[in-house]
Amino acid sequence: TAQGFNEILNNSLTRGSYYTVLSSFPAEHSVKIINALSADLDALRQTLLFGGLENISHNINRRNADLKFYEFGNCYFYNAENKKDENILKAYSEEYHLGLWITGNKTAQSWTNSQEKSSVYELKAYVLNILQRLGINEKKLRIEESTSDLFSDALTISSPRKKTLVTFGIVKRQILKRFDIEQTVYYADFHWAN
Repeated sequence: TAQGFNEILNNSLTRGSYYTVLSSFPAEHSVKIINALSADLDALRQTLLFGGLENISHNINRRNADLKFYEFGNCYFYNAENKKDENILKAYSEEYHLGLWITGNKTAQSWTNSQEKSSVYELKAYVLNILQRLGINEKKLRIEESTSDLFSDALTISSPRKKTLVTFGIVKRQILKRFDIEQTVYYADFHWAN
């Protein structure tokens, strides 16, 4: 918040249709709601990304296009391979995540400074700042390119024990089109427990 971000709080219930075309978060891993009230709220979220994109779309449609959001929340998963007769809940899991979204201009044009667009480098600075404030030594981290159907370009930061700490990058245009967002959106997903 001190860095200019606004906190958002989204419902854990979301559209199951968001996951039908994703391989990183497949639909079969969604926790389905048996008696869903609507198609908009028929599954529990597997990622914070889509709730944030809904918020960004809402704000852009109201002429507020320069945005920095963050959200803490649980993500839910179902894995049929873990299912056991004696423990039905073994197939279900939840993880605590932190999501960061940046879009639009970093600074507005004024007589003191020129307009500057947000960039993935700005997001990387925020990500590294959070890791530093948590006491994580940046020199021991592994930073690698990441392939995901959520990002056109992305990096993953892992601990020395190869646990994923954060994945961040540029959200794919195909995903942004589903939310009627035409400007570039940068997103970071922290695996908070790791």
